[in-house]
Amino acid sequence: MTHILEKIHAPEDLRTLSLEQLDALAREVRHHILETVARTGGHLASSLGAVELTIALHYVFNTPHDRIVWDVGHQSYAHKILTGRAEAFTTMRQQGGLSGFPKREESPYDTFNVGHSSTSISAALGMAQASCLSGQPRKVIAVIGDGSLMAGMAIEGLNYAGHIKKDLIVVLNDNEMSISPNVGALSSSLSRIISGQAYNKFRDEVHQLLHKIPGIGDSVARIARQGEDFVKGLFVPGLIFDAFGFNYIGPILGHRFGVLIENLKNIKQLNGPILLHVITKKGRGYEPAEKDPTYFHGVGPFDRGSGKPVAGIAPVSYTAMFGRTMLRLAEKDARVLAITAGMTTGTGLEEFEKKYPGRFFDVGIAEQHAVTFAAGLAAEGFRPVVAIYSTFLQRSYDQVVHDVCMQNLPVIFMLDRAGLVGEDGPTHHGLFDISYLRPLPNITFMAPRDENELQHMLFTALQLNGPVAIRYPRGSGYGVALDQQLRMLQCGRAEELRPGGDVAVFAIGATVYPALEAAGRLEADGIRCAVVNSRFIKPLDLQMLRVHAANARMLVTVEENMLQGGFGSAVLEQLQEAGSAVPLFRLGIPDRLVAHGTQKQQRARYGIDADGIYTAVRAAFAKIP
Repeated sequence: MTHILEKIHAPEDLRTLSLEQLDALAREVRHHILETVARTGGHLASSLGAVELTIALHYVFNTPHDRIVWDVGHQSYAHKILTGRAEAFTTMRQQGGLSGFPKREESPYDTFNVGHSSTSISAALGMAQASCLSGQPRKVIAVIGDGSLMAGMAIEGLNYAGHIKKDLIVVLNDNEMSISPNVGALSSSLSRIISGQAYNKFRDEVHQLLHKIPGIGDSVARIARQGEDFVKGLFVPGLIFDAFGFNYIGPILGHRFGVLIENLKNIKQLNGPILLHVITKKGRGYEPAEKDPTYFHGVGPFDRGSGKPVAGIAPVSYTAMFGRTMLRLAEKDARVLAITAGMTTGTGLEEFEKKYPGRFFDVGIAEQHAVTFAAGLAAEGFRPVVAIYSTFLQRSYDQVVHDVCMQNLPVIFMLDRAGLVGEDGPTHHGLFDISYLRPLPNITFMAPRDENELQHMLFTALQLNGPVAIRYPRGSGYGVALDQQLRMLQCGRAEELRPGGDVAVFAIGATVYPALEAAGRLEADGIRCAVVNSRFIKPLDLQMLRVHAANARMLVTVEENMLQGGFGSAVLEQLQEAGSAVPLFRLGIPDRLVAHGTQKQQRARYGIDADGIYTAVRAAFAKIP
């Protein structure tokens, strides 16, 4: 067995290797990725599919002087390994270790911080323009997947790049998938073009001519039909990108170094916007990931031999609870529709898609479109439920404001992965949604304390005649008993879970159970501590707030959101308007980015677990006169 990887400390070490050695290196890199991700979890299938492409890019281009900008960063693990981080790679996504995404603070080879889709072309074009302005010639390469290319921002970047004609290389890593299978007109543009009259007339004339060849005509025509898909793939994509002003090259095989390196060397000598179309296989080299790339897109720790997760049986997740409830609601109400943005599996809607295919819409990585599409459906009397991760709803904020809330349309937003998400880090934490949704007129905003309450909130949202948002955390619920009968919650009414007289803790969502545990410990210390499951971020239960503000010596709010503009800020505003002088102590996430680590570690670090709440409340209460 060769050990080439241990000699690779930077990309320049690659450039002395032969093609045979590069093949061996690719096998070692795959092994290293697989061994690490099996233990830590991570984005496996995308990175396995991009190994040869990554090696070839660093082999041909003079990085980091030449810039490589990765889109999203799911496919960047080989890049990290080859740029001096092979030993540290085993710490990936762990607290204090490497980020799971490219990060400028981590390495000069990470030229742009990413994590969300479709940013690479615009960022790389900015760098190409900067190169012209500064007089420092360099090559700039954007590596983008076919799923990300479907999003509007990528199209905008392509359009402007073709307009200003700067030196920009876009590498289209085409594995025919993003997270869920791709959808959209652009991804199926080949079918649209080949259904046109001109193409079909030409095809029919060729087939008729071949059939007339004596003796062999029928056989040649049959072979021609078999090769038709290949010809389409060669011919049609070039037309699309040529219309954007790009010099299109490809498609080429993405797992053969000879082909990759020769084409990249040729492209390096060209000027202007160029698009290289590379065909790769997601999950390459690991059979379970090749067979099920959707599952292995973002996976937790697993057994490498079987590909099965190593975690034990856990309570139903919030995501799964949402999916189950959607099926129940859709069965009774034909107005209920489900919309997701390229995340069918991630948002728990696989079964809904199977059972109600005509009422399910995966719009691809297009969150802005998803929201306004839902608004149009709602305007016509339907009840669309838009399931998007909290961090990705940020991309469609204007549409939420302008197209939903201003028109008071009954669109339900299900904000999965709200709060701290763990190992994916700053780009994926859902820590801003309370702050950016709470100010919007007409919206009702809820957060469940557990998986049982989630189903009731979704049922309640369906009864309300306006915009509704429900935020819920990543991961398993608490294993609580599940009510069989869905019930309507009174809008804006909180729930007192524990009485008290000295302190009243108003908790929301994932912080309710930790607040209850902390209150029990405070009681043992002689501090009578009430706990309120606030349920509603907007509207607040003002009656409950006034009662406790009048009777308690101190109020506390706990939230898994940024403190600025968050739930605690909403309570503070109401106390000020009421002229209340009761002290308020707010617990949440301070004004900083939260690094990657486990959710447990992150909650402990920012004092919103049971230990943190107990310690903070005890200390604050001791200072009250």
